[in-house]
Amino acid sequence: MTMTESEARDLVVKEVRRIVPDAEFDDLAPDADLRRTFELDSLDLPGFGELLAKDAAIRVDEEDYPELATMTSCQRLLSSRAATPPVS
Repeated sequence: MTMTESEARDLVVKEVRRIVPDAEFDDLAPDADLRRTFELDSLDLPGFGELLAKDAAIRVDEEDYPELATMTSCQRLLSSRAATPPVS
């Protein structure tokens, strides 16, 4: 399965809004810190990773959390993982 950057962005928006329902993305810079912008705490990050993993049908491990920092890094992670076949 492949995922475009647009699809990845839409997924990130969807999952952030599950945690922060009133999150605004209109003026969000691609490299803005998502945790700081949306006041995500240390418990929100693992939940965000799990939501992304479930909906994208990919694996997101704890060592991947730094890649969940910005929209750009999230898109890159989602696109690369979605393009990689799962290891059996």
